[in-house]
Amino acid sequence: MYGNPPDTIEWDGVEPDEAALFGGADWDGIETDPDPPSGWMPTGFIEWFAVGLTLLPALLFIPGSQAYRLPIRTGAYAASLAAFAIWWFYRGGRQRGRRPGSGLIGLTLLWVGLMILHPQTNPMLVGVAQFSLYFSILCPVFWAPAFVVSRHKLVRTLVVLLVCNGINSAVGVMQVYNPDTWMPRQLSSVYLDTGGDTLLAASTFVGVNGRRMLRPPGLFDSPGAVAGAGMVATILGLVFCLEPIGLARRGVSMAFAMAGMLALYLSHVRAAFVMTLGMMAAYLVMLAWQEQKKRAAGFGALGFGMVVVGLSLATTLGGEGISERFMTLLEADPRDLYYQSRGIQVKSAMTELVDEYPFGAGLGRWGMLSYYFGDSGPNSRGLFAEVQPNAWMLDGGVPLVALYGLALIATLLGDLRLIRTLADPEDRLVTTIVVAANVGTIGLVFTFVPFGTVVGMQFWLLEGMLHGAMADRPRVQ
Repeated sequence: MYGNPPDTIEWDGVEPDEAALFGGADWDGIETDPDPPSGWMPTGFIEWFAVGLTLLPALLFIPGSQAYRLPIRTGAYAASLAAFAIWWFYRGGRQRGRRPGSGLIGLTLLWVGLMILHPQTNPMLVGVAQFSLYFSILCPVFWAPAFVVSRHKLVRTLVVLLVCNGINSAVGVMQVYNPDTWMPRQLSSVYLDTGGDTLLAASTFVGVNGRRMLRPPGLFDSPGAVAGAGMVATILGLVFCLEPIGLARRGVSMAFAMAGMLALYLSHVRAAFVMTLGMMAAYLVMLAWQEQKKRAAGFGALGFGMVVVGLSLATTLGGEGISERFMTLLEADPRDLYYQSRGIQVKSAMTELVDEYPFGAGLGRWGMLSYYFGDSGPNSRGLFAEVQPNAWMLDGGVPLVALYGLALIATLLGDLRLIRTLADPEDRLVTTIVVAANVGTIGLVFTFVPFGTVVGMQFWLLEGMLHGAMADRPRVQ
């Protein structure tokens, strides 16, 4: 399809054994970065921002930090807004490249802004806070291209994400292996001692020797939250461990991928596991599309082995309940299983909520913003949303569901078009990595609220970085 793509990426235009995925000159021997970074330490704003997506939530593990929970939880969003301000005021808001769906993204933000005036958005503060949340999650697609001007920078940031999410996943694994040392005592107390029967059942599982264990949070502070890190670590670890980056670095990538897979199993979050399989399948399909037969065969074999071995190891660590839970994906009808767990909620968005709130229920009516800024008590007007269509319907009704959904579709189709039009096979391969990672986030729309969290911010960050890195790359004529 594209001629004769190489069997291995020569990451910097040098011999594979000397490839500088973790540092060095730009990929084609042309330094599009003024001062291309090298070495293991993160450099520049974009890499430290990627670190912050994991580091900021981890601050809640410090004793006494719960008193500062709100500013810590909002830290990543505030950093995104600060980056947008720097890009807009100090870099003139200059655009690099053409982003698919940018018009739809603008209309989405405009509609959410209008919802501040919704008669049921009360108080006004919660409406402003909700709009700020949407804007902070979406705006990396605008400012990130200004900070990523080469493939080299994009790959370095992907490596940062792999390391951070790999460490996060490894901590989650250790929280099951040795909870007395690795599980925060305060978190354990909230869910195991004072959570009540309902919260206890939803947050725990029976591990080895019949011990009641908290689903691992990793470096986050809610049970099972490590699943998100496990998704990223698994897909990026598998991709990088098959590239010519040296034996030691391949081993590290493999270890992070295995930690991610174990974290997925131990978290008991089946939806995240299924979406990870979806990312792996999407990567394989795109490799086949590019006629990368050797790479596709290696990735498929390694991925299958990791799924099987990971289940065995996770069962050893977490007990037979792990295998029993995930085997339900094969034993039951997947459609019935999904409907009973999340599908019924999506159905309610398309039926009950459409009838009751066709133009939204007002901003700040659900989630943590309702808890922090909205009304509370016996007369609370708070509503419930556990999947993204319900959240969009409550925040902006049918128009918001349509606009945000179309923006995601346009983004995905634009990325596939980018793969097709890039002239350099190595450009296409790196683009494929980003697209595969983001496919999983889109899939989570029907099981979670990713675009109301840092997961959604990471999606738009990757999109912005991708189009910044590829803005000046040669295209097929």
